Amino acid sequence: MSDNSNQDIDLASGMAAFEAKHFSRAAQLLSPFAENGHAEAQHRLAIMYQNGLGLAQHDGLALRWMKAAAEGGYPVAQHGLGFMYMEGECVDKDPALAVEWFQKAAEQGLVGSLTTLAMMYEEGSGVERDIDKANELYRAAGFDR
Repeated sequence: MSDNSNQDIDLASGMAAFEAKHFSRAAQLLSPFAENGHAEAQHRLAIMYQNGLGLAQHDGLALRWMKAAAEGGYPVAQHGLGFMYMEGECVDKDPALAVEWFQKAAEQGLVGSLTTLAMMYEEGSGVERDIDKANELYRAAGFDR
């Protein structure tokens, strides 16, 4: 078998281990991929560090991996990083940065980010309150406003 085939098997096994909640095994298999810039592997490691799943809970590493995946263009991680900034999880609360990351994910069609952005515009959290913009985002997410 070629090295690429073995790598594909290891990646698939790591993802399957994560889904099966075998987090220690998932971390072991996914770490090399995360180190090599694989955004989904980075995102899953971030979740494991953030929640202490199969690894010791570690805010700094959770933030490091979530940010790496988000900067790599992975929309679910962009949403996750926005949520971290919105809630102050693993990082100081920063609603304006949360808006930036939710916007990036929304631009890639993530409905959850559109609705979160709409709520932030509706409440004036991290942005100036703008009901028209909130309603536009709700409509883009598929809500009748």
